[in-house]
Order: sequence, then C-alpha cells, then structure tokens
Amino acid sequence: MKPIRLTAHAQGYLSRRGFTVAEVEDAIRTSRWRSASQGRQETSKEFAYGRDWNGTVYTTKRVRPIFVDEPTEIVVITVYTYFF
Repeated sequence: MKPIRLTAHAQGYLSRRGFTVAEVEDAIRTSRWRSASQGRQETSKEFAYGRDWNGTVYTTKRVRPIFVDEPTEIVVITVYTYFF
C-alpha cells in the first residue's frame, strides 16, 4: 500500500476547510477514483458529522481530495470539503 502525503498547500487547508488527514486517507483508500483535470485523480466520501461548522449544525460532511498517483506515493494536491 502506497503512503499518502499531503502537500503544504493541502495541509494549509486542514483547519480552514474542516477535514482531517484520516478522512482524506479513508476517502482515497475506500472510494472510487475519477479522472480530474491536469492528469490528476479525485474521489469523495461522506462522513457523519452532526456538529457546528461556521455557526450552522450539519449532519454530513463530504471530503473530496484531488491527488496524483505517483509510482511510490499518492500526493494530495488539495482537498475540498462540503457540509450539508
């Protein structure tokens, strides 16, 4: 199993976008990958949330990492998070 590494850009969004490294790794390892722009891959996974985010309580959080599947590792470029 390849290691997953978040770029400095992706790490910079951890708290601002409300995702965890564990959620990103889970999404990549367990969800279907799709082609994204510039030769990248993407996937998404929904997680039970049930907490406040920016003044609103949401029941679900979707984490959508954008990444590159390199020969020796998976490099996460950025991560988008959706609350609903």
